[in-house]
Parts: sequence; structure tokens; C-alpha cells
Amino acid sequence: MNLTVIQLRGKRVLTTAQLAEEYEATDRKIVDNFNNNKERYEEGKHFILLQGENLREFKSKNENFGFAQNLNKLYLWTEKGAWLHAKSLNTDRAWEAYELLVDEYYRVIEQPDYNIPTTYKEALLQLVEQLEENEKLQTENLVLVQQNSELQPKASYYDMVLQNKSLLSVSKIAKDYGMSAIKLNRLLYELGVQYKQGDIWLLYAKYQDKGYTQTTTHVIDADKSRVSTKWTQKGRLFIYDLLKHKGILPVIEREEAS
Repeated sequence: MNLTVIQLRGKRVLTTAQLAEEYEATDRKIVDNFNNNKERYEEGKHFILLQGENLREFKSKNENFGFAQNLNKLYLWTEKGAWLHAKSLNTDRAWEAYELLVDEYYRVIEQPDYNIPTTYKEALLQLVEQLEENEKLQTENLVLVQQNSELQPKASYYDMVLQNKSLLSVSKIAKDYGMSAIKLNRLLYELGVQYKQGDIWLLYAKYQDKGYTQTTTHVIDADKSRVSTKWTQKGRLFIYDLLKHKGILPVIEREEAS
């Protein structure tokens, strides 16, 4: 996911074109979803509408988007707006993309604004500090590289997994294998691990008490929520062993073998 970041009024937002591309839909489909369900969308919560001077200022700062000269209205979609569009589309691809957007775009912690120097002296001091910091980071990085070479000359997929304690969406595990979440879900279904109930994947009874997954509820607002199955690191290793037995390796181990 290589989206150009747009931040406005303290929120990350997406244009209609960006959202359509991620959901593998057309711009017209996104617009129609909105027009057909306008009563469900709330300005400031689901979208930000730019017009007039606000739009002209935004366009001048984001010329790389190639907005039309005669554009007089622009909708920018928040995380909750993206959820409503995913619900309207209700396709596997839309839900997969929505999970990735939440994990890798909307909720990425922003760095504090860069302190712009106001005098030549401040600029020089800032440059010296940055050079010293860069040298320090470079030294630390080289030490880490050597330590890693000494202790883990051939880091394995197991090593990578055991360093991470968080829950994972199937989309993230699928990326380890260079495949989509849809393909991995279908593969796990074909291997007798899970089945689909409504729009959620659930494990068959023989796997439910193994600690492989946790069912989580993502609250959109007071009236809306979405239930999804997240995989634990133990579940991630279970998938690894299962797929390895079938001759399917994660990308990191394919690279080591080549």
C-alpha cells in the first residue's frame, strides 16, 4: 500500500480516486454509494467537504494530484467514511482493503511537525544537530547489523514471528507469502482450517481451542461495529507449518533458498 498521505484538520483522509483504487471500484461507484446513502454520511465524521477558498488552498498544496481546474467541490473520506463505503460495496476486496487502510494508513502515528528555523544561526545549529544524530543512528545501526550477523546469521521466519506479540489481520499474514487475503482465506478453507459465516471467517471446532485466533470487534460508532478474526502469533506459526508442509514458503525464506 503506497498511498500519498493526505492529512487535514488532524485526520488522515483519502480522495475518492484513492479510495476507489484501493477498493478496486470506480470513482463513479464511490460517488453513487454516497449519493444513494447521503442520510448515513455526516460531514466532519465520514467526510470533509472542501469548497471555495479552502479548496483552492488545498489544490495549490497538492498539485501532484492533478485536480481539474474547474473542480469546485472535493470530498475527502475519513476512516469512518471508508467503512461506510466498504459496507456498501460489501465485497471481499473492499473489506480486505479497509483492514489494510486502518492498519497501515488511517491509524499510523504521525510524527510531530518539523521545527522550521527562522534565522540563519538556528538553521546551522539544526543542521549540526541533525548531522550528529545521523552519525549516532548510523553507528547504532552498524552495531545492530553486526550483532544480528553474530547471533542470527540466517534469520528465519520463526525468528521474525517470535519477536512480534501483536494480533494480525489475515491481510498481513498473506503479505508474508506474497498473496492476497482473499487467496489465503480460500486456501485455509480448502485445507479444512476455517469456514465462512456471513462475512467473517471462523475456525472449525478442532482448531478453536488452540489459541490460534481472537475474534475482535472494531467499533465504528455507537450504532455500528464490525467483527473480524485476528490471528495470534501462535496461529501465524500454525499457518507457517501448515503451508510449509504443502510446499508453500513465506517470501523471506524463498529469498534465502534462492
